[in-house]
Order: sequence, then structure tokens, then C-alpha cells
Amino acid sequence: MRNLADFGYIRVAAASIEVDIAAPSVNTQRILALAEQWVRDGVTVGVLPELCLSGYSAEDLFFNETLLDQCRVALADLCSQTGLPLLVVGLPWRLQDGRLLNCAAAISDGRLLGVVPKSVHPNYGEFYDLRWFVPGAEVNETILDPVLGQFQIRRDQLFRVADTVFGIEICEDLWAPVSPACNACLAGAEIILNLSASNELIAKADYRRQLISMASARNICGYVYASAAATESTKDIVFGGHCLIAENGTTLAEGERFQLTGGAIAADIDVHKLRHDRSQNQSFAQAPRPRSFRITEGQTRIPQLSKLLRPNPQQPFVPDDEHEFSARAAEILNIQSTGLARRVRAAHAKGLVLAVSGGLDSTMAYLVCLEALSKLEYPIGFLHAITMPGPGTTSLTRSNAENLARSTGANLHTISIAASVQQHLKDLQHAGEHDVVFENAQARERTQILFNYANKVDGIVVGTGDLSELALGWCTFNADHMAGYNVNASVPKTLIAYLVRWYANHRAGDELRGVLEDVLATPISPELIPPEDGEISQKTEAIVGPYELHDFFLYHFLRNGSRPGKIYQLATLSFDGKYAPAEIKHWLSRFIRRFFAQQFKRTTLPPGPKVGSVSLSPRGDWRMPDEANASPWIEEVDNL
Repeated sequence: MRNLADFGYIRVAAASIEVDIAAPSVNTQRILALAEQWVRDGVTVGVLPELCLSGYSAEDLFFNETLLDQCRVALADLCSQTGLPLLVVGLPWRLQDGRLLNCAAAISDGRLLGVVPKSVHPNYGEFYDLRWFVPGAEVNETILDPVLGQFQIRRDQLFRVADTVFGIEICEDLWAPVSPACNACLAGAEIILNLSASNELIAKADYRRQLISMASARNICGYVYASAAATESTKDIVFGGHCLIAENGTTLAEGERFQLTGGAIAADIDVHKLRHDRSQNQSFAQAPRPRSFRITEGQTRIPQLSKLLRPNPQQPFVPDDEHEFSARAAEILNIQSTGLARRVRAAHAKGLVLAVSGGLDSTMAYLVCLEALSKLEYPIGFLHAITMPGPGTTSLTRSNAENLARSTGANLHTISIAASVQQHLKDLQHAGEHDVVFENAQARERTQILFNYANKVDGIVVGTGDLSELALGWCTFNADHMAGYNVNASVPKTLIAYLVRWYANHRAGDELRGVLEDVLATPISPELIPPEDGEISQKTEAIVGPYELHDFFLYHFLRNGSRPGKIYQLATLSFDGKYAPAEIKHWLSRFIRRFFAQQFKRTTLPPGPKVGSVSLSPRGDWRMPDEANASPWIEEVDNL
């Protein structure tokens, strides 16, 4: 049985419980019932709202001895329970010197780990927290309680469960110019838990979402937020019970607001991914660390996870939401075309020279050229589209290339490479078999023509190879591997297909749309082997494997720094029913072997625009020695 907890996933939950104001025993029973459900759901950490034992809106009852005593009893009841997740609950606490604190108590497997006081208290507008509570930023007390045992009340403490470290802040702490979470994360907290009582106003929920998303992004952390429910007092303000879980800028789960019965959400945070991102982000890594924090150890075992409560898309480079994808497609095309336009100006080029094969990548590059010409306000004649039929060219791809040029008013130059390749192979005394020499001779002959043609017109050779091909090394060294400027260098194959389809639906006229649809229907092939009965005989995915799998592997290997075992487990989840586990293992092994063996091609890549967080540019994003040994990665795949 798979256990995804072994690969850094931890299930967290946030709940907005129905609260009875000033009735801690009632609220405790609801918390315990919820905690028992969390046990069944595999939750490791559960967060409840600010002052959830007493109710946030108890007002002057916070001064009353009965309420304070009942909150201590309720806390003791929670601490007497074993086998529950780490629970973080809110309650008022009075110090020996009489000061009242708004606190979060962390409870793990039958004991109180510690209490964190609220640092920043709102005392403006509808809030007047300082009427009851004092700021806890400077509080540092060791409590020895006959029932609760020994624990500390201080802001600068963290809590570890298994190997994951948690920090706590309370409501307004998040809104502060310098949030306690910043120092907590720099001290080692990987997930921040926020107990809140944030009332609802017009547009406040949007602002809250942005705050939590940005807090998780700024601190490269997970963020779990639970706010007070609609059953708090509505004398002047209304609470909605907003619950949110975010990870490094991405919202993983959000609860429904305004539920009188409360509500709960859960999600799986990828702690290994957060550690990878923190290691890679030098701004975070080099920031000064606070020295006062202490870590209290909680439970050492966490529930097993066989499934994930988080998105695990088959195509991680492609957004699921249609509107989001449309905006992203326009952005990508703008980045590509602006980069190319700027390159043209810098080189004082007199033309763009592009090989048009009738396939997907060259079609994408062609569309980028059209957009660049529009930005530069240059005529279509500035584009020199060249098709170079050879031994493997089919009538299908040739007609695609011809129709593409005709539908956009461009001139297509046809230069056959058949005779020159034949002569070249004859000069090499080649035996005539369809081997790598036969294939690469065609690729290099085409590149020679492109660069010499560019010299003739004083132009730039526009590259077409995509990110997926560069990862697999599915390109000929010093042939299609080379260009003056490669506009597709950081766009994966799966995304290119969506971009071409988007262009067909949103930018193209009827004639061009039809051509693009034909291109999308054409099998992916380098066409370096003669066709069979006029049909494409060399299909890339039959040789190197499905691009949707390779792009999945590439994303998790490069973007998240994931090990092969984790990539395999995620792929078997995501592609369940589409690819058998043995097939996924086979192609993952092929990906690892090719990725390492083909690094020498990426070391000498030409420039091209970075469009996403995953890039293989040797100058920016991926530096790896050509001689790196792949054995540890291959052995891990073999042992799956």
C-alpha cells in the first residue's frame, strides 16, 4: 500500500465550529467530536478559531472568574485525550500578575505542548481587543500547572510533529506590518497555523484570501487559517467562519462562509516541496535567522495517506480553468513575441528565418513570429518561412506548411534537401541504412540552410524546439538544437498543443483556424525516416514515450525537486486507469536516463525567453555537469 506521507505530504485541517458563547464545556465537546472525525480522515493537525473555547465575542465576561476557570477545565479535558491530531485551540489565559492574554494552545497526544499569545491586537474601527487583552509579544513565562503540567507561554516557540515544524499566529498578527509568522518561518516553521476571528465586510474575504496567499508565498510555507463562525455574537458585526489552506501562494482549500453549523476543510501540504523551494530561493535562504525560538516536540507518528486532498493534474503546465488558461496563453504569447521583437531590434535584423515543417512546434514558432511582427509593425515579408522536404517528408506535413503560409499571406520558400543529403551520405561512404547518421544528416543539412539563408538576408534564425524535447535530448546536436533565438525553449509540448488550439479559437481567422486544426491532428514526428504508404512512419511518442507523462515527470523533477519514487507514486495516482504502473515505471526510467545522458545538449543552448517557473537554460535555471552520474536515480526507479 502506498503511503504518501513518506514523500512529505501532511494532512492539515481548519474548522469553524458552532460556538456557544461563554460555554467552554459545550464547545469542547464539539471540538472533540470533530477531532475524532479528523482521526478517521487521516488529519495530522487541526486548527480551530480564535478564542473558540470561550467564544471570541464574550466581551467583559473575559474578566469573570467563572469563564476563565471553565476555559482551563475545557483545556484540561482536551489535554486528557490521546490518539487525536495535534489540536490548536483558542482561549483566554490569565497570568499570575493579572494580565489577560488571547492565546492559542497546542495539544498533542494527551499533553499541552505550549501556549502562544497573540502579539498584535486590533483596537480600531469595530475592534477594541485592548479593553481585555494585553499584547503578548514580550511575554515569556514558564507555567507549572498541577493539572496541565509544565509548559511555556511565549510567542517565539514552534512545535514539531514527526519531522514537520509548525508556527502559530493569531488573527491580527497576519495583518501586522511585520507578521510573527515571518520570524517563525525563518526560525524553521514550515506551516503556519492562524486562529482568527475576522468579521465579514464587503470585499473583505477577497482581501483575506490575498493576505493568506501572499503570506504563504512570502514565507514559502503552508498556511492554515480558521476563523470564527456565524454563531458568534452579531450585536455589531457578523462573522462568516472563513477557513483557508494555502501553500506557497496557491490556495489548496477554502470553506463555505456564513454557515450557522460551522464547517471544516482539509488539504495535504507538500512539505518536501516547500523545503526544495526554500533551498532554491536565495532571498529566503540568506535572510537573518532569529535565535530566540525553541521547538517543542509533539507526536512522532502521523497517519498514512493513500490518496491526496490536493490537485494532482495530469498536465501540471496547463491550468484547468478555461479563463485562467486564456489569460495565461495570452501572457505566454506576449512574453515569447516581445522577446523575439527585442532580439530583432538588438541585432538590427532584416528578417526572421524560420523552418516550417507542418508540425506542432514550428507552427507555434510561426505564430510567435506573427505576433512579433505585429509588435514591431513590420510587414509579413519580413518573415522568411522555409520548408525543406527530405526523405521522410509526407504530403500531410508539407501541405500543412504550405497552407500555413498561404493563410497568413507569407511567402514560403521550398528548398529540397534530398540531393544534398544523398551527396553528403555518399561522401561519408554511408551504407544506406536508416540509422542515426541518415537521420542527423538531414537535420544538420536543414540547419545549415537556415543559417546560410539568414546570412543572405541578414536575419535571425528562429528556433522551434520545445522544453520537453530539450529535457529528453530529442534534438540533433548542432542541428535543430541550434538557433539564433529559440522562442519555444521553455514551453513544454503539452502546453504548446493547448496554445496552438487557443490561438485557433481566439486569434485566427477561419482559414488559419482550419490549418491549425490540421496541425493539431498531425502525429508528432521528426520525419527523418521515409514514410510507409505515404503515411508518417516515425512517431516520436512511440519511441521516447507519451509527452504527457514526460511533462509530468519533468515538472515534478525540476519544479519540485522530487525524487523518482515520489514522481512515480503521483503519476500512478494521476494517470490511474490510463497507464498501468509498470508502463509509468518504464517511461520514468527512460526519462531519467535520457535527461542525464543528454545534458551536453542543454549546456550549449541558444538564448530563448523564459515563460514559466520551469526552464532548462544553462545561463539561468538549470546548471548540471554533462558527466553527472544517474545511477542513484535509476536504481530508485528499478527498485520501485
